[in-house]
Amino acid sequence: MISTTRRALAIAPLALALAPFTREARAADAAMEVGGVSFAATQQVQQSTLQLNGAGVRYKTVFKVYAAALYLEKAAHTPAEVFAQTGAKRMIVHMLREIDSGELGKLFSRGMEDNMDKAAFSKVVSGVLRMSQIFSDHKKLQAGEQFMVDWIPGTGTVITVRGQPQGEAFKQPEFFNALMGIWLGPNPVDWKLKEGLLGKKD
Repeated sequence: MISTTRRALAIAPLALALAPFTREARAADAAMEVGGVSFAATQQVQQSTLQLNGAGVRYKTVFKVYAAALYLEKAAHTPAEVFAQTGAKRMIVHMLREIDSGELGKLFSRGMEDNMDKAAFSKVVSGVLRMSQIFSDHKKLQAGEQFMVDWIPGTGTVITVRGQPQGEAFKQPEFFNALMGIWLGPNPVDWKLKEGLLGKKD
């Protein structure tokens, strides 16, 4: 009869061999596909490894406009929990159809204003104007192209379009949360997308 120790020694090499496949399976399970777009389970923002919090699709009437994913250091299921986190954060927006970038910038500006009181909005208006100009400069975003919005502690908000950071960071700490208000505020651009970003499932 094989002893417990000998049996354990015989099984150990098999367990080690299967370990990488187990880790890959976990990573695949944590990733998410929405609107035909696959979002990875993690994103690296400088020294921080962020976890996929949730994802969803922005619809306009019956048309899919873009898919979006939110990455955080730890899970958050309410807007307050997202805003309260002080570590790095990332929002990825993947276009599902061609859109005029200038119009998109205007819609984002309106979305920020719709989710803030006048006093709060007045504090970030210079950043809102600059953000609108960034998108206007790109003319159009094609289906399959992406932009990202990162919150980097000590640096500020960085907008990256087609893999290229757009100028200096937005220094105001309020600006990132104001921008997130487009999707997570009391009057979000799409309620189903808000639920998706917060990791809520039907």
